[in-house]
Amino acid sequence: MLDFIYFTLAFLVAISVLIAVHEFGHFWVAKKLGVKVLRYSIGFGRPILRVVRGKDRTEYMISALPLGGYVQMLDEKDGPVKDEEKHRAFNHQPIWRRFAIVAAGPAFNFLFAILAFWLMFIIGTNALKPVIGDVAENSIAAKADFRSEHEIVAINSTPTPVWEVAMNQLLPAVVDRESISVTLRSPAGSESQHQLALDQIQGELDPDNLFELIGFKPWRPRVEPRVGQVLEGSPAELAGLQEGDRILAIDGRQINQFTDMSEYVRQRPGVELAFKISRGDAIRTVVITPRRIENDGREIGQIGIGPLDPGTIPDGMVVYYDHSVLGAIPKAVAQTGSMTVLTLKMLGKLFTGEVSVKNLSGPINIAKHAGLSASAGLNRFLNFLAIVSISLGILNLLPIPILDGGHLMFYVVEMVKGSPVSEETEMTGRMIGIFLLMMLMGLAFYNDIMRLAGN
Repeated sequence: MLDFIYFTLAFLVAISVLIAVHEFGHFWVAKKLGVKVLRYSIGFGRPILRVVRGKDRTEYMISALPLGGYVQMLDEKDGPVKDEEKHRAFNHQPIWRRFAIVAAGPAFNFLFAILAFWLMFIIGTNALKPVIGDVAENSIAAKADFRSEHEIVAINSTPTPVWEVAMNQLLPAVVDRESISVTLRSPAGSESQHQLALDQIQGELDPDNLFELIGFKPWRPRVEPRVGQVLEGSPAELAGLQEGDRILAIDGRQINQFTDMSEYVRQRPGVELAFKISRGDAIRTVVITPRRIENDGREIGQIGIGPLDPGTIPDGMVVYYDHSVLGAIPKAVAQTGSMTVLTLKMLGKLFTGEVSVKNLSGPINIAKHAGLSASAGLNRFLNFLAIVSISLGILNLLPIPILDGGHLMFYVVEMVKGSPVSEETEMTGRMIGIFLLMMLMGLAFYNDIMRLAGN
């Protein structure tokens, strides 16, 4: 219950900030271009807070439903306008001004992403070095001669001091399925060049399983396969596992660390597994059937235990990663640009079927990630806000009527034909836009509910 409240509050903070930024873009540019603004609202429905300010008596509102917002400008489409104020009505503005006002919302989302990344870079954080853990046999990584405990020091000549930077280089390459050059450093300090043939990735892309596609795992401290917490009512408890038990093998396969057990179980939901365990001086075998759960669109197995000792990370594996105030500016701009391009590519591959529609997220999943990022600290929350702000900017630029991109599309048509589109065409477009948006939201909500049910 407390997690639900925390995630909800984090979501409300995140979505309110991003909506406020988006609508402020419309508001600020409209005011600068001389258009009268009647109302600036965060949310829809019944007002919770209402303040009237300025010579135009503009209403500033926070409303009950937080999933959106709007800026209401003086416009003859909404009702009669006095003759002395017609020059300030939105519909009387030249097309370039209307275009600028509508485009300002998404533009401010991208500017906010730059600001959030900039703050994230100057604040800095302790992060793990990109050291390779286990490498799967016959995988793309194995064929590139990736080896455990080797550090990734550069990808395509770009230095990778921490995992986050390495991921920012790896993910676009996986999406594009292009071969990349990786520089590895051995524990002894020698460096070597390796060609990672990501063009050999087969099947549907799943960004959540990036390392499985490539065939290696990030380094993690070795955790002994001893049972810690056993969840009440879990398959492990029903089978009789107890805290302190050591897992020796599963189905005859030797288990050397907790992650070996976890991975084996995850891949076998609903399958009877023979656990060989030691308890004190006794060795016994118990049969456990992992329960099936949905995790980000995939069915995995879970038996309901945690490790007795989570392990420790050596000081040499952690570095403090930050940038100077000025040095963070180009980094933030570049990060925003690369994330925008990556999001557009992922969106394109979503429509071509290369990326599963199960990756679409709605408010429930966003709330979950907002809560998790907030609990991980300010740096992670800023990163989350930046990425969602970029997504919001791109979504609003889609040429779907009722979205900003739909209005911009109509303005382009107006520029070409020399006159506005007819009211009938605009109304038909809005109905189509509402239908498409409802379909998209319905799919996102469905994915959220399936994830929630699985967890």
